[in-house]
Amino acid sequence: MDDGPAEPHGRRKGRDFVARHGETVFNAAGRLQGDAPHTPLTRAGFAQADALGQALHALLGDRPALTLWASPTGRALQTLAVIAEHLGLDWHDARTDARLVEIGMGSWGGRSYADVVAEQGSIMLPGGALRCAPDGETYPQIAARVGGWLADTAQDQGDRLVVMHGISSRVMLGVMTDAPVDPLLGAPIAPGLPQGSITLVENGRASVPHHGTGLAPA
Repeated sequence: MDDGPAEPHGRRKGRDFVARHGETVFNAAGRLQGDAPHTPLTRAGFAQADALGQALHALLGDRPALTLWASPTGRALQTLAVIAEHLGLDWHDARTDARLVEIGMGSWGGRSYADVVAEQGSIMLPGGALRCAPDGETYPQIAARVGGWLADTAQDQGDRLVVMHGISSRVMLGVMTDAPVDPLLGAPIAPGLPQGSITLVENGRASVPHHGTGLAPA
């Protein structure tokens, strides 16, 4: 039976809980982590993941019918593992997709913010977004990859949790809610939220059921 055309971005038949991972050792050290594959959570990061799990449990209860998705980075999967424990779900059922990773920072990746700023000037843009590295990923490129993931999973049924990153989640939420294209970035982008926050998207509308306590700007 033909299921018909895919729903447009933000109109999937189900709710999306998009979570930002907890604080990492790179965040605590003031380093640009970008798409680094494994920058472990700090104790504060684990506490933020616990708060995420508690918030989702209060919303959804025990063993909810929730599809688990995450960026394949260690910090996203660590955060998801803690959340899954609170919900009584099996972390091993989680799906990952490389299109959910953070902005690629090119040769700036892994370096301290202070060192890059000393060489390049301010790398923070109005609204808390990051400047793109000369050899890094652009915001239109992020929008294309997260938009591709949304299109490929548009027929997913029911609720799902997506654990990802600061910049890439903002762009994805911008795409999901049909936000206007930011003239400086060249892509839609949602407002920034602290690490350990959740955005709920339903029928193209976003709300924030839980604000995290993280301090990292990106």
